[in-house]
Parts: sequence; C-alpha cells; structure tokens
Amino acid sequence: MADSARARKLSERIQQVVAQMLDTRIKDPRLGFVTVTDVRVTGDLQHADIFYTVFGDDEARAESAKALESAKGIIRSEVGKQTGIRLTPTLAFHLDAVPETAAHLDAALVEAARRDKEVAALAAAAQFAGDADPYKRADEDEDDEA
Repeated sequence: MADSARARKLSERIQQVVAQMLDTRIKDPRLGFVTVTDVRVTGDLQHADIFYTVFGDDEARAESAKALESAKGIIRSEVGKQTGIRLTPTLAFHLDAVPETAAHLDAALVEAARRDKEVAALAAAAQFAGDADPYKRADEDEDDEA
C-alpha cells in the first residue's frame, strides 16, 4: 500500500502529463477546449480518475468525451513513460460537474438574497397584532389595585 503523499505526487504528475498531451500531442478534431481540473489516484496507485471540464455546450462535451476515450491508450502510455513507475495506472475520464454546481449555488444565493430583502421590507412595515408590550409589569399591578 502506497502512502498518501506518493499518491498525491503521482496525481499531480499525471495531471501535468495529461494536460500537456491534450495541448500538444492529441490532434483529434472532436476535442474541444478541455481543462484537466483534478486527478485522483487510488491508494495502491493502480487507477487514476481524471476530472475535466469542457468549454462549450452539451454537444462539445459529448464529442470531447469520445475523443478522450479514443486517446486513452496513447495518454496512458505517455503517463507510464513520464512517471517511471512500475505499473502504469488505468485511466478513467470523468466530466467535472463543478461549474454547473457553482452556477446552481450562485442562483440559489441570489434567490435567498432577494427573499431576505422582501422579508426585511415586510418587517420594517410590520405592526404589532395587539399591544406593543403584551406583558404586565409589577408597577402596573400596583396602579390597578389602588
């Protein structure tokens, strides 16, 4: 079992190699503007999950996924050459959903801020349903008895 520091170093190196390969050596026309966002390597260094984002619409994402799948073998052999480890990890490409999640969270925060403003406006114009102070005080009890 490898230590986590070695797995972290290997994942950083794999990220650099894959990004360089996509930039310089992979000439597939289906490959769009791809950014490698993260690489996670298992503890035994046998498998690497590569997360990426694609600038564009759903069609560009689908085409880029096909291009990455077809270039997986070339990328894996280059990862093996440049990392120098005994067993080259298998590669799996995953579309990273971080940008979509961030956009969804931004929209939710804008909606929450709008609702907070509405509540603050209602609270500013609100009046008490009964007396302003519904509690009896000790000094009032003495006045009632006299």
